[in-house]
Formats: sequence, structure tokens, C-alpha cells
Amino acid sequence: MDSYHIPVMLKECIEGLNINPEGVYVDVTFGGGGHSREILKHLGKNGRLIAFDQDEDAKGNILDDERLIFVPQNFRYLKRFLRLEGYKKVDGILADLGISSHQIDEAERGFSYRFDAILDMRMNQQGIKTAAEIVNTYEAGELQRIFGMYGEVKNARTLAELIVSERDLRPIQTINDFVNTIGSAVRGKRPKYLAQVFQALRIEVNEEIEALNEFLESTLDTLKIGGRLVVMSYHSLEDRPVKNFIKRGTLNGKMIQDDFGKIYKPFKLINKGVIEATAEEVKINSRARSSKLRIAERLKDNISREQQPIIQ
Repeated sequence: MDSYHIPVMLKECIEGLNINPEGVYVDVTFGGGGHSREILKHLGKNGRLIAFDQDEDAKGNILDDERLIFVPQNFRYLKRFLRLEGYKKVDGILADLGISSHQIDEAERGFSYRFDAILDMRMNQQGIKTAAEIVNTYEAGELQRIFGMYGEVKNARTLAELIVSERDLRPIQTINDFVNTIGSAVRGKRPKYLAQVFQALRIEVNEEIEALNEFLESTLDTLKIGGRLVVMSYHSLEDRPVKNFIKRGTLNGKMIQDDFGKIYKPFKLINKGVIEATAEEVKINSRARSSKLRIAERLKDNISREQQPIIQ
């Protein structure tokens, strides 16, 4: 498990779940099984853990424990597959977002500019769309949107136009093809620029923002009253909707208010601000450096969330 992915803020996540030994919990990002392994330690014989992961490689880390149910699916389908397993409501949900160390370090997966391989980036290896398909077929405007929105690349337009121009000369199939193609567009420190570009492509390939939004909204229907939602993110594109959602029950920060001025409040914040990894943990696990942990408890709905939101 450690060679696959070291779990970030393990102690804080487990404490945040406030585990009932006889309860039902969900780890929607199983990965190397680090968080799941610790959850199981806190469960009694009647407790249950449902673990989700769309990556085929994660199956190799499945724990031999009759209390564990593994679901090889994207967490955007949380509600559907919980019900297929016979669970409408659960006591806690944990999500460790982003990409795993294993996925980055496996050269053939195409996630990192440090290796040469096919430009792939699919977390679900059965998926159809690859990063190579995106850079070879998307129009310049679409590429500009991706790099600007998902990578916060300052010269996204220049980068997009360069890719479209160069791919007319030769197709871009590998990581080296791509890195060499965009070389003249790099601004500032090369590693940071490439990291932003690769992040943007990865998010688009895997529809990460759409999946996160669908997952968050499904927690309103799958968490028991008093159940805990524990979410760890690694960049502002993930953290922003998580923060908005646990604060107001909406992804865009709008407030839901009924005709009498009562405000919809689906969660109680357990930690007032974001929790960050300690300096000691960052020394051991560099991935923890950008992690942000938010914990919330499901409240009984005080008004219908079907009301129209108003903008503050």
C-alpha cells in the first residue's frame, strides 16, 4: 500500500469521520487502501465499509475483509451503487481527491511530463477519451478554455494556437511529442508550467470537476442525519465547490432561501477553517503540502432545497 500511495492526514480523516463501530462508511477514493484499512480498524464485526475506485490498478489493493464491499466505479455514481448494494443512507463518507502517487509514477499511464509514454491520462482505463485525442481534435477555443480554467495557464490562448498549428504538421501521440510541441509557449519556471498544463488535460480527460459536483450533490441524499462528510482536496478548483457545498449546500456559493427568509443549511462545519497537513507530515509525504481537509456533519433539512437560490 505504501508504495502505491501514502494516505494524507490519516489521523485527521479518521477522527473527522467520528466512526461508530456498527456503522456504514464509504471511502469513495480507495486507491492504495490506506484510509480504508484504518477505517476497518475502527469498525466492529457488524460495521461495513463500501469502497469506490474506477482505476483498475486499485483492485490489486483490495483488503481481505468480509466487512469490505469494493465497487469498481467512479464516485459520481455514489447514490446509484450504494442502493444497488442495499444501502440508502450511510454514517460517513470520505473522499481523498486528486491523483494518486501510483498513477503519477506509472510512466505508461501518461500522467507526468517526467516520463515518455502515450499521452493517455485516463483514471478509468476503460474510458474512451485520452489526452492525445484532446490535443489532436479540440478546436483552439476549447483548448484555451481547458488550459485557462483547469490549469490557470496565463498564456492559454497562445498555447492553444501553437498546439493547433503544430498538430497540422504531425500528430501528437506521446508525452515527448507534446512537451516538444509546446516548448516555445512555456513561461516562467518550466516544471510549474508543465504541471499546470498536464493538470488541465487530466481534469478534462477524466471530467473531474463534473464528477466531483455530482458526488457532492449525492451526499445530501446518502448521508444520515449526523453523518460526517470528510473531503480532502489539492487545488482551488476542487476546494472551492467543496467549501461552497458544505457551507450552503450549493456548488456555486449561492444561498437557498425560502419565502420567509429562512436559509437552507444542510451541514454543520466541524472544523471552522480548512485543516492542513503538519510540517512533519509534509517532510515525509510531499503530496500533503497542498492538501486541504474539510469536515462537515449532515443536518436535518430545515427548508426544501428545491427553493430558488439567491445570489449574495
